[in-house]
Amino acid sequence: MTTVEVLETEPELALASQRALVWRRFKRNRLAVVSLWIVGLIYLTAAFCEFLAPQAQDTYAADRAFAPPQVVKISLTSSPRVFVNGYTGKANPETLLRDYAVDKSQRYGVRLFAKGDHYKLWGLIPSDRHLIGPSQPGAPFHLLGTDDQGRDNLSRIIYGARISMSVGLIGVAAALILGLLLGGISGYFGGLTDGIVQRVIEFFMSIPTLPLWLGLAAAVPPGWGALKTYFAITLILSLIGWTGLARVIRSRFLQIRGEDFVLAAELDGARWHRVVGRHMLPAFTSHIIASLTLAVPGMILGETALSFLGLGLQAPVVSWGVLLGEAQSIRVLTAAPWLLAAGAAVVIAVLALNFVGDGLRDAADPYES
Repeated sequence: MTTVEVLETEPELALASQRALVWRRFKRNRLAVVSLWIVGLIYLTAAFCEFLAPQAQDTYAADRAFAPPQVVKISLTSSPRVFVNGYTGKANPETLLRDYAVDKSQRYGVRLFAKGDHYKLWGLIPSDRHLIGPSQPGAPFHLLGTDDQGRDNLSRIIYGARISMSVGLIGVAAALILGLLLGGISGYFGGLTDGIVQRVIEFFMSIPTLPLWLGLAAAVPPGWGALKTYFAITLILSLIGWTGLARVIRSRFLQIRGEDFVLAAELDGARWHRVVGRHMLPAFTSHIIASLTLAVPGMILGETALSFLGLGLQAPVVSWGVLLGEAQSIRVLTAAPWLLAAGAAVVIAVLALNFVGDGLRDAADPYES
């Protein structure tokens, strides 16, 4: 269907804004829409991790180390109706681990808004209610098993979402500032300025990514606290991730700096920063959003890789990379494979963000029907 035919069948599109047209095209991509819901759910989980996690991230039970996942069951004839079975552990003299067996005689009720560990939501609101948990506080409730210290794996994955997902957003925001500034200056002024900026970008792009990550991460002082290390890792990722965005912005500036509306603004006496901010950037905002969406997965994978290699965030900070770093031993792989669930969280988040980015890129393309 041609553009004229579309306007004849839906005349309201002729008056629709660019944002409305992009959203209309985006909704046609069902995979991107579903991925958008998944991304929103992940960020919602990260925002309310204290409430959604069954336990606090550091709550441990030494007698339940490497305990296997429990299954929620429903009974229609006896109480409690919703429950998990307990289990008994016995030391294995050969493996030096505990062997667990399900004890069907033990039933621990499961309820919504259960009372449990105390926390402060966003560091402000004190509470002890969790979305789901055992009816009896302190009872075993580990839907994804436990780690070597008896800490609930599901709770730690939920807490890790806040760090891993926010690193991607903050890193992309910092890369956006550098990309807009240097890419915009390069594309708008051109000439010698463009040449200097492009040589700087090519220098950064010529350095292998992983060795550069390792070198910058190793430069972080080991005595820094968790907060300083977090911002240092974010800065490292943004210093590496701005080059691609700067190239995209520069190419778009070169395309539209000779357009009539840009020349009209310049002839009207507008300063260069107003021409750029009020006329040129809005012309391809959708492309910038799509590029940023596709850059977030790279930031998340960068933090995960650095933490996995022991050069990023370290315990007691909980991120998906830290959890994978703790699960890299052969002992864990053979005795507690459920600890690799953090890797599944990374895969789901990265794929969902990539699908959303692809959908936005296609929706923002003016040549797409």
